[in-house]
Amino acid sequence: MQIPTFDDVLAAHERIRPHVHETPVLTSETFNRMTGAELFFKCENFQKAGVFKARGASNAVFSLSDEQAEKGVATHSSGNHGLSLSYAAGRRGIPCHVVMPRTAPEAKKEAVRGYGGTITECEPSTSSREEVFAKVVAETGAEFVHPYNDPRVISGQGTCSRELMEQVAGLDAVIAPIGGGGMVSGTCLTLSTIAPEVEIYAAEPKQADDAYRSFKAGHIIADDAPVTVADGLKVPLKDLTWHFVSNFVTDILLAEEQEIIDAMYLIWQRMKIVVEPSSAVTLATIFKNKERFAGKRVGVILTGGNVDLKKLPWM
Repeated sequence: MQIPTFDDVLAAHERIRPHVHETPVLTSETFNRMTGAELFFKCENFQKAGVFKARGASNAVFSLSDEQAEKGVATHSSGNHGLSLSYAAGRRGIPCHVVMPRTAPEAKKEAVRGYGGTITECEPSTSSREEVFAKVVAETGAEFVHPYNDPRVISGQGTCSRELMEQVAGLDAVIAPIGGGGMVSGTCLTLSTIAPEVEIYAAEPKQADDAYRSFKAGHIIADDAPVTVADGLKVPLKDLTWHFVSNFVTDILLAEEQEIIDAMYLIWQRMKIVVEPSSAVTLATIFKNKERFAGKRVGVILTGGNVDLKKLPWM
């Protein structure tokens, strides 16, 4: 297991600069009043491909040698990593193969195809995903870029919190959603080096709480096919992300389905920005744990905004 370092984050930042946005930080007096904290929203919903994963995907694609890149890249994804990898591969002019559950949001499938990616569908379970993916790699010879358990991907995600720390001084805590743990691992990698005093929280749906249970048990517990509105957070931790989560995360906080939907609705309503349910888990858990964040300056990573506008969860 190759554990990336902060030098890898710095190299990633230079490598991906031409291909990603430095996303803005927004504030909301309404949410500050409601939570008793000062919240600083890092808006990765404004990122290329509409999601933070463009960072890790771009770093992985542009760090490949010409020889490696020739046969293209491949991954499995419920949507955001697949469309981000398709975006990055398109920028480099190489093929991208994505294995996606047939239940993945249609908007995300359309985005993968729109960026030039090729989709192979699987059943919505980890076992089916891995079986179908093995066949795709065998047929294409493409370079596997794991959605999160990949040092190149984690280093790329670490650039988000590096920007955040440059944009906002004096943060007490940062909170990010957790599924497989790529964004949280990148946050841990960066903050443990440049701001070790900052607390790192992960936010997770109660209905897909394997990271929470792993954290409490002290070892990885994986669920095969959890069901949650936060479709980007259904995957389990792996060895590399577990290293960061187990060593650097302060705590993992949970939110119920309706709390996630309510928080998403409030962000749309009050901040006038489009975020997906996976992003809203952060605010939902802050509402639920106000005493923990009261009086603190908190960085809140809004991870993406790829939503099927015809199927909004409150409709």
